[in-house]
Amino acid sequence: MEAKRIRVGIIGASPDRGWAARAHIPALLALPDYELTAVGTSRPESARAAAQRFGTAHAFTDARRLAEHPDVDLVAITVKVPAHAGLVEAALAAGKHVYCEWPLARTSEEARALVTSARDTRLHHAVGLQARYAPAIAYARDLVATGRIGRVVSATVYAARGKGAGERIPAWAAYTLDRDNGAGLLEVAGGHTLDAVQYVLGGFSALSAELSVQRPGYTVAETGETVEATSPDHLMLNATLTGGGVVSAHIHDAKATEARTRLEISGTEGDLALVSTGPGGPAGIQIGGLRLFDGSEGTYRELTVPDRYHPAPGVAPDAEGFNVARLYAGLASDIRTGSHTVPDFGAGLRLHRLLDAIRRSAGTGTRQLLDGQAESAASGARTDQG
Repeated sequence: MEAKRIRVGIIGASPDRGWAARAHIPALLALPDYELTAVGTSRPESARAAAQRFGTAHAFTDARRLAEHPDVDLVAITVKVPAHAGLVEAALAAGKHVYCEWPLARTSEEARALVTSARDTRLHHAVGLQARYAPAIAYARDLVATGRIGRVVSATVYAARGKGAGERIPAWAAYTLDRDNGAGLLEVAGGHTLDAVQYVLGGFSALSAELSVQRPGYTVAETGETVEATSPDHLMLNATLTGGGVVSAHIHDAKATEARTRLEISGTEGDLALVSTGPGGPAGIQIGGLRLFDGSEGTYRELTVPDRYHPAPGVAPDAEGFNVARLYAGLASDIRTGSHTVPDFGAGLRLHRLLDAIRRSAGTGTRQLLDGQAESAASGARTDQG
């Protein structure tokens, strides 16, 4: 007997643009485990247009009504970050599984509250850290774990997006320039990139960081309004891995030319390199295609990623939604079997705490130990031994 499809309602399903239309909906329509039954937007006319375009039975402007509808089993949240916490709480209160885009919340305090709310339920929850599902990243993680390059001694990360490269920015993106909205370079590009680095190499035990705003103002393209940028567009990070290796990372927004990502990993017996490719490359490690290279024989040669790392029925490997589709496939398996394999709200909270440590280091000039202690960046001596 064929298993009943998991019925999904998407909050933030604009009919003509946005991440839901570009990635979530193509993934859901392609995966046999899912049925898209409801869409929600802020305006009746756009909700009706989205329902017509995507073939859903229900259209909503009230997110709580969407979450409470009996034809919805899973709520996907793809709106601006400041609204995430309230919408996740509404979905959990309605007894529905939740997929929330990253960043999970505006602050770690909000994320912690969501973890608490979800803890005592039997519901499954996922956060959109889909870079883990890029085939090259999954394969690199396994190669590192099995000792292909020996012990990891260092990694160098360069991740640059073209977002904000000009003096004008579209109205929908202007909110990311305000650091209080939790949707800027540190949270989005930084969160996705550093989560992928830790997924491949293991967690950080200590770090020091600098944040800066190199482009302090923009003009909103549609209105001509001048907007101040308070959200950093550069992150410089030095970190120590729990396994003892060291990591250097430069994450850069508003790159005028050749936005790209490269993660180079050096081990005692060889090297690996993950390099962005294709039209999604400038968008970030979580979206663009990646190629994997092996430098163990003295010069880099491309590795073919085995077919077992590629399954995402009906979604092309170079599509924006490919990694999203793989995450959704994992979530469907978790819901059906009771397993917990996808990045959940706990993973989201841990990443929020890492970003907090980066902010503290940048703000105080102290090296942060990720057990909550800090040490002087200049001397290495602890400054808050308690």
